[in-house]
Amino acid sequence: MINRRIIAKVHEALDRQAAVALIGPRQVGKTTLALAIAETRPSLYLDLEAMSDRNKLSDPELFLREHEDKLVILDEIHRVPELFQSLRGLIDQGRRKGKRTGRFLILGSAAIDLLRQSGETLAGRIDYVDMGPLDALEVDGSGAACNRLWLRGGFPDSFLAKSDTDSFLLRQSFIRTYLERDVPQFGPRIPAETLERLWTMLAHNQGGLLNASRLASGLSVSAPTVTSYVGLLVDLLLVRRLSPFHVNTGKRLVKSPKVYVRDSGLVHALLGIRSLNELAGHPVVGPSWEGFVIETLLAAAPEGAKASFYRTGAGAEIDLVIDLGGGIGLWAIEIKRGLSPKPERGFHHAREDLKPARSFLVYSGADRYPLAEGIEVIGLQELAQELAAF
Repeated sequence: MINRRIIAKVHEALDRQAAVALIGPRQVGKTTLALAIAETRPSLYLDLEAMSDRNKLSDPELFLREHEDKLVILDEIHRVPELFQSLRGLIDQGRRKGKRTGRFLILGSAAIDLLRQSGETLAGRIDYVDMGPLDALEVDGSGAACNRLWLRGGFPDSFLAKSDTDSFLLRQSFIRTYLERDVPQFGPRIPAETLERLWTMLAHNQGGLLNASRLASGLSVSAPTVTSYVGLLVDLLLVRRLSPFHVNTGKRLVKSPKVYVRDSGLVHALLGIRSLNELAGHPVVGPSWEGFVIETLLAAAPEGAKASFYRTGAGAEIDLVIDLGGGIGLWAIEIKRGLSPKPERGFHHAREDLKPARSFLVYSGADRYPLAEGIEVIGLQELAQELAAF
């Protein structure tokens, strides 16, 4: 088992709150992590995809009251959304008896129904912890491991597969499962072929501005329909919409979000890229590296950090702006692949507009050195470590 950095955050949340929702895409390792937590305290695990476990909750208050001295882990909670109302009553009863923390660990594969249901019934009783795929701080620090993570993505089975071919086939199966089984559970009935084409188009346009009209013409649907489909992939934690940074600089700013398929391994599977050699010669290699860096840095960033990008109509641009708040200020991050990186002129102009507290150029190497006044060249893992230290 690869040690996940997030496990400490889950323990802290359980020691603070009655219910904790661990949210992340399917196959990201939520169940494995929950079972590891179960070994540290008296626990009961229920898989709500299994009919036998769902039957135990035919009278949830009666059954769960018998286990009020244990941490109850409820996996795939979206299968029984009506359970939230019962959980509220059980939490309130437990509080009256002095049992205020560590009652329920709820695992969910999407933000949609889980957040809405729990938001309606468990306000003030639940904490949320987001769990993503493996990141660069959770594998060994070698360049080979980082490249393997970039190629295969961070889903544990894919990353740990015996070969690149096995990893590729696992990711293709993952995509089919989402399209044919998981998406219909969470959203409106969408033809699997249409959604796969959209997902593939987003991978081809990795890191590009969202142009719903252009995507709609390629899918023979309306622009609002495309927007709703993209929103569904965002809610399923498979796609990231990176918002533009808005500031009153007197410049004409780009207003459309940039869109990334969040896991680089899924980008490559959607595009049929099986190896690092194939990736190196593919047009998506730069945008894929950019998305990989962004996901790694945002996974390491402290709670409450706000991420965006900056672009003006005149070409001033910063790939990633992280607002760390708390007197730390803005970090401007330019992302380049290769060992001799140089920022574009637009990066310098954007720095003049935003005046960030710190500016970095993230590249494929490991050395750290000053490039120009106020700009440091830095490797991905070292910058991620700096963010994780806050």
